[in-house]
Amino acid sequence: QAQLVESGGGLVQAGGSLRLSCAASGRTFSGYEMGWFRQAPGKEREFVAGISWTFGNTYYADSVKGRFAISRDAAKNTMYLQMNNLKPEDTDTYYCAATSGRPHNMFRAQGLDYWGQGTQVTVSS
Repeated sequence: QAQLVESGGGLVQAGGSLRLSCAASGRTFSGYEMGWFRQAPGKEREFVAGISWTFGNTYYADSVKGRFAISRDAAKNTMYLQMNNLKPEDTDTYYCAATSGRPHNMFRAQGLDYWGQGTQVTVSS
């Protein structure tokens, strides 16, 4: 049974940094696209960043470009999201996800194959 488990969320002041981790287990994710989404209560889950597990190609939502960096460590089967210069509007629950589809499939929350349980990020002003 494949599983994704997030960690690293917390409370940080505006301008600060956090690094989220997503530990993958239960199967190989070679050939998968993996990514991060975020969701506030009552709002749709929105794409944040994605990465090709095999090739390491990355892509980002415009709202986080230049501030967030996605990466993966294949040896540890773990994906990361380094978040710098955090803003109060970045406050959300962050989820990692994986799809066997193409990169364009990662831009929408619907139809992805695996999800983590989420980790809360709160940015105070």
